Amino acid sequence: RQGLNTEVALLADLGLHSGSYRLFVVRLADGVVRYRGLVAHGSGKRGLEPGIREYSNTSGSLLSALGKYKTGTAYQGQFGLAYKLHGLEATNSKAYSRAIVLHAHECIPEQPFSGILCQSWGCPTVSTGFLQQLAKVIYASPVPLLLWVYDSASLPE
Repeated sequence: RQGLNTEVALLADLGLHSGSYRLFVVRLADGVVRYRGLVAHGSGKRGLEPGIREYSNTSGSLLSALGKYKTGTAYQGQFGLAYKLHGLEATNSKAYSRAIVLHAHECIPEQPFSGILCQSWGCPTVSTGFLQQLAKVIYASPVPLLLWVYDSASLPE
């Protein structure tokens, strides 16, 4: 659908503890997780207290936006390799103009930990090693990948 890869997708559950694995590369045919890593969420202008989650599609909010994205062009940005993201829903439609991109940052560790993960300015930010794994998956795909950012803690039961 919509010209996206139908074999593999990226799922980011921001409802999980920030120090745990919460971004997954999933094979869609059988739900097998191929890779997993930590991912930061947006801090907001005032910085979010641990356990508080807010989301926004507003420019300048510095918050993550929930919804489905498609991966875009790779480029070398402020933090090295990055992928532009295109929001596919009303909740994240301004992602491209907000410069919400998938990138790595040195504050993101490779392994889970019990502490609170650093926060981004709205970008799904991962570790350097995990971005290298993601890059292999993205480059191997002839079409864009789906990145679905959601919050399982706020989903209806």
